[in-house]
Amino acid sequence: MTVDDIFAEDRRNPPAERSLPWEEVRDGIIVVVEPKPHWASDMAAFRLMDRQWCDYADWRANGPGARFVHNPETRGDDVIMKARAMIAREIADGL
Repeated sequence: MTVDDIFAEDRRNPPAERSLPWEEVRDGIIVVVEPKPHWASDMAAFRLMDRQWCDYADWRANGPGARFVHNPETRGDDVIMKARAMIAREIADGL
């Protein structure tokens, strides 16, 4: 399997059951949704190229009108790239 195959298979699951980030687009705004860790109350949606995020529930309800908050460390692209690198390392290690 390739990294793309693994991401595609994960996207077949409903959002609440996904384990890898995915992109969503609404009204021209692209976000990357980070799956919910066991300790979190909701998933996070990061703007693809901006260092801003919001709660996934807010994104689903309000789209681009969601309340995005500045995040000095993370953009959506960072979330995707970290996940892809993790999967690539696991494939290389034979996992």
